[in-house]
Amino acid sequence: MGSRFVWKIVLLLVFIGWLFIWIMLPTKTYKDSWTPQLQIKLNSTYFREQGTNLLLFTFPIMLIAALSCIYLHLYSKSSSDQSTNGNKGQYFRSWKRPVLAMAPLGIVNAVELAFAAMFIALLIWSLANYVYISFGHLHMHKVGEKVWMAKFRSVFLRLGYIGNICYAFLFFPVTRLSSILPLVGLTSESSIKYHIWLGHASMALAILHSVGFVIYYAVSNQMIEMLEWSSSYVSNVAGEIAILVAIAMWCTSLYKIRRKMFEVFFYTHQLYTLYIFFYLLHVGVAYTCMILPGIFLFVIDRYLRFLQSKRRARLIFARLLPCSTIELTFSKNPALTYNPTSILFVNVPSVSKLQWHPFTVVSNSNLEADKVSVVIKCMGSWSQKLEKQLSSSPDHLHVSTEGPYGPSSSHFLSRECLVMVSGGSGITPMISIIRELIYRSTQPNTKVPKVILISAFKNTADLAMLDLLLPVSSTPADISNLDLQIEAYITKENGQEHSVESAHHKQLIQTIVFKHNPNDSAISAALGPSSWLWLGAIISSSFVMFLLLLGIVTRYSIYPIERDGRLYHYSAKIIWDMFLVCASIFIATSIIFMWQKRDNEAEGKQIQNVELPTPTSSPAGLLCGTERELESLPHQSLVQATKVHYGARPDLKRILFDCKASDVGVVVCGPQSMRHEVAKICASGLAENLHFEAISFNW
Repeated sequence: MGSRFVWKIVLLLVFIGWLFIWIMLPTKTYKDSWTPQLQIKLNSTYFREQGTNLLLFTFPIMLIAALSCIYLHLYSKSSSDQSTNGNKGQYFRSWKRPVLAMAPLGIVNAVELAFAAMFIALLIWSLANYVYISFGHLHMHKVGEKVWMAKFRSVFLRLGYIGNICYAFLFFPVTRLSSILPLVGLTSESSIKYHIWLGHASMALAILHSVGFVIYYAVSNQMIEMLEWSSSYVSNVAGEIAILVAIAMWCTSLYKIRRKMFEVFFYTHQLYTLYIFFYLLHVGVAYTCMILPGIFLFVIDRYLRFLQSKRRARLIFARLLPCSTIELTFSKNPALTYNPTSILFVNVPSVSKLQWHPFTVVSNSNLEADKVSVVIKCMGSWSQKLEKQLSSSPDHLHVSTEGPYGPSSSHFLSRECLVMVSGGSGITPMISIIRELIYRSTQPNTKVPKVILISAFKNTADLAMLDLLLPVSSTPADISNLDLQIEAYITKENGQEHSVESAHHKQLIQTIVFKHNPNDSAISAALGPSSWLWLGAIISSSFVMFLLLLGIVTRYSIYPIERDGRLYHYSAKIIWDMFLVCASIFIATSIIFMWQKRDNEAEGKQIQNVELPTPTSSPAGLLCGTERELESLPHQSLVQATKVHYGARPDLKRILFDCKASDVGVVVCGPQSMRHEVAKICASGLAENLHFEAISFNW
């Protein structure tokens, strides 16, 4: 505990120092006192005007990212199940209670609200200081320009500076293989809402900045400036292209459009590379260094995902449930482990070569060491096309995967009681949790919580989802030590209807076994068992390589020209930066990935073919009354633990308030209205024993 505390303190101090620089940046002290001294000491012939910002804004975050990899390698396993106890733990848990549950913000706890308020305060502080200083040193950009015009231009220029602060944080939440997010108990999936918040803020500031300059150019008769691509300063044309691309991405990412036209959102969002390119050309090298860490780490992650996705995963079998649900089971390297509620990104080229979709991993790496399974609810066009292909019982299906990605800890599993609330396909994360608890219940000296699963389905056929609670295995799972209570609610049918409807659900689950293809490989960690260490090596080596290459290019290509009083094109410097970043990342990542790929392939050859036990009956069928014989004791226990309610919705407030245990974890996954309802109940303060956690891909 002592060494872990020291690690956290060191990382925290570096982060606080980085934030302090952002706070001081817009002040007169930084401009008049610090900047001249820093430029003398840091703007060498090797880095020129980038030296100061590379040290103050880029280096601290890259250091945190590299050191975090070492920390996670040393302590992630020991802390994965750690829970916080005592008065101190109770205090911190109270800060994680929901305080807001409303659209468009989603579910916000006290910690998130406090950080959001501090971030807004930083934006206001920065804008106020920038404007105050600029008004004291107004620069007239045109002979005869009026003072109000200069002030108008100054304000909207500084709004662009403020937007740069948002961009400095924008890419951290969408870096899936991040070493920084797990440090504060976050995953990329749970942080998507921060990316959305930052995206809205940055777009609002960027639009204000752009509209303000259009108005300024119009009233000052300088509209020709909008067509300028300056060789000595930032490019206006690049900024205009960037804002047009950004508006297209922003409009198609709005909630209603994203939900109804996902493909439009998906393909439009791939324009982010074009946007980054022109945005950096517009802001210049000095400001690029301020936002470089987020982009640098994101590019590492994106390239690693690209390399991993080039492997074809070995698909062992698929199960088609009568409720338009698919379970895909892949072969995996036994060394690959993951926590409950992890997700796997899946691409099926025969359905769509470009689309990748995240699905919950329902298997358990302890119970099923050589398999990994995901569940797909056939609701959109992509999943419906996949279901149609599988219905024809193909011999083989080409599939690529990324991940799995998941939380670094499962603290909610250590509660005294665990209430899981799901709606429709939201039951899939709960399946992974129950399978983990089944495994833990078989381990000596391990205490597992009482489990209450509240599941709402539209019709009786959806009860087949409960079949997935037990893994397909030649050795039946032992659930005798698990105190499990399942309350299933069928909202669209009543008790009289279900006996008639059940005649349509007599069919068993359709199982499709795929032939082995030597070109397919078992799913394994992109960087092997010591992935955090290797990720740290990639971050460190690629950043050092970037600095070395930048120093060489600047010293021997840029500096000689500027030393002689000649002009080196301003945009060319940015292009050099972008090229060197990509080259450094591609070289370092490719070498380490290929090294690990060789080791993974050697281990993969030792993985034997997995035998598939074919299910012969369905617990869901038992619940519907269509089958009379029990397949096994685990299925029998599962049926006995399940109570089905027809024509009703769960009274969540009554159910949660009836939980009298002192420490009750409440996990919810389902429609937005359900998540918000549960969050408001837990936030009401009427039951201090309820501790909320939401699982969602779209918040």
